[in-house]
Amino acid sequence: MAASSLRKTKRRAKADINVVPYIDVMLVLLVIFMVTAPMVNPGVVNLPTVGGAKVQSLPPVFLTIDANENVIVRKDGEPVQTLTPFELGAFARTQAEKSVDQPVVLAADKSIKYETVMNVMSKLKENGVKRVGLAVKSQ
Repeated sequence: MAASSLRKTKRRAKADINVVPYIDVMLVLLVIFMVTAPMVNPGVVNLPTVGGAKVQSLPPVFLTIDANENVIVRKDGEPVQTLTPFELGAFARTQAEKSVDQPVVLAADKSIKYETVMNVMSKLKENGVKRVGLAVKSQ
């Protein structure tokens, strides 16, 4: 017996992870979420209605940017005037002088750069046009 007690017992390092405590924590959290989820009321969002919107007194001015980056002024769907980048500023100033609240709707060909559209919008804003919108194609 004395010889066996003198013998050193070697313990090898265990390379496994004990996942049982993690599973216990996960199950407790699952129960907590299952109990509290039905008690939470989702937020109610009051959306605006169209009936309360103001009727626009002025029809919008439509500007179209074609594939060649020409800015075309349209009235009743027909092209009225083609503007250069220099003429665009003067056009915007005259529109702003006529009426501050007249909206300008901008439509652009999908093949042109986004930068061109942003330049036209910034030129309109710089020259006093307050309401600039983008036209989109509905599917």
